[in-house]
Amino acid sequence: MYALVEILGKQYKAVEGEVLRVDLLHLEEGSSYETDKVLAVVDGEDARFGTPYVAGACVKATVGSEVKGDKIKVYKFHRRKGYRRTQGHREKYTMITINKIEA
Repeated sequence: MYALVEILGKQYKAVEGEVLRVDLLHLEEGSSYETDKVLAVVDGEDARFGTPYVAGACVKATVGSEVKGDKIKVYKFHRRKGYRRTQGHREKYTMITINKIEA
């Protein structure tokens, strides 16, 4: 059984017991997180899709640690003008563990 969930405007495939890396949630580590923005619930051959969300469906999760993503380099230049800028960036993510999918 899995569910397609919308968290902070992005869609994720949530499977019970698995860990998801989502955009930074400003919650304490170990706290619970619950969302009712479930787009679809699939259980074997039985699938339910929402318009836009499945009524009565809920996904419960536990907030884990905050991690940083890979470092990317942003390089800007204008040719023949002597303009060069280098900047680094690391996105922050929150790890959440899916505890239960209620459909």
